[in-house]
Amino acid sequence: MRIALLTTDNREDYKDYGASLPYFGTAPEALLQGFALLPAVEVHVVSCAQQPVAAPEKLAANIFFHSLVVPKLGWMRTAYQGCIRAVRQKLMAIQPDIVHGQGTERDCAISAVFSGYPNVLTVHGNMRCIARVTKARMFSYWWLAARLEEFTLPRSRGVFCLARHTQAAVSSLAKQTWVVPNAVDAAFFEVAAQPRPGVPPQILCVGNVCPLKNQNALIRALDALAEKMAFQLVFLGRAQQGEACADEFFSLVRARPWCAWGGFADREKLRGWYRKAALLVLPSLEDNCPMAVLEAMAAGVPVVAARVGGVPDLIEDGKTGFFCEPLDGASMRRAVEKVLAAPSAALNLARQAKSCARERFHPAVIARRHIEIYRDVLYYNT
Repeated sequence: MRIALLTTDNREDYKDYGASLPYFGTAPEALLQGFALLPAVEVHVVSCAQQPVAAPEKLAANIFFHSLVVPKLGWMRTAYQGCIRAVRQKLMAIQPDIVHGQGTERDCAISAVFSGYPNVLTVHGNMRCIARVTKARMFSYWWLAARLEEFTLPRSRGVFCLARHTQAAVSSLAKQTWVVPNAVDAAFFEVAAQPRPGVPPQILCVGNVCPLKNQNALIRALDALAEKMAFQLVFLGRAQQGEACADEFFSLVRARPWCAWGGFADREKLRGWYRKAALLVLPSLEDNCPMAVLEAMAAGVPVVAARVGGVPDLIEDGKTGFFCEPLDGASMRRAVEKVLAAPSAALNLARQAKSCARERFHPAVIARRHIEIYRDVLYYNT
């Protein structure tokens, strides 16, 4: 089977055109790791960029890479017409059996549905849900992304949904849906979380600082707990100074000696943080299949996560993690205290979570499920 995977090269997102290798984000990279274990399939990764970038011919023995240069005019301001045409031309040379568009917020989904080949989509972030939760203004980025999602979903043969939350959100638009969670980089399963004895437990909160991720509310929620328990709360992720939410975040962190911002951490650095973490907290207002939760589970780190979106599909309350209500500071505080007050019980819970993650989220498991669905799409839609 020959698969064309349309995904974003993050060198374009971050204007990091000088980087020597492409990087696609944690979920697509973990999926590719799984495909590399299936030598019977041939995968062609296709990405668009506004400037030429280094493009290795192969990412693995059975995975090819194609970087397409599309001038700025061919992107969002023309509804990605330049990307659509460049991708379609490349696919004519590749002749894939199926095209898989990763994400509905940018060019990948619309390029897939106009590819001229059987195609499926994955919804990574629910654009319409995010636009609603953030009360996106008309013609803002989130508003436009939601319109793009609404346009592309019905025009594909089917939609990979990372959780039942997404399936419910798209079922009225999609021809068919499948619930398949993200894969987790296999290296996270090799991490053995071991909080350091004799030092305050370290709590991690992973995600770019923004209203949707709700970091500022978490800090305020833990103020009362910090008065009676010693811990360190470390935030990992990008923060854009000058934005109201980020400026408030830095002000809150500076005023609290138990808070710290570690900036962006790549996957290798993140594994290092998990090795010494006592807890991961995810207080998001909306999330689909957050990689932070999956990676913490794989690493054996206890998880407290907001009961929102697709998160209830990932953990079982009291068995593989704990839930909290992100709009209720007392709920967040109680869940964190429950873990910190009973570290032995929390570690037992984390061991169960690690075993569950290996069975459900390992790259080989997720890649095989993708191949099964591709075959069904091609067989039943001929």
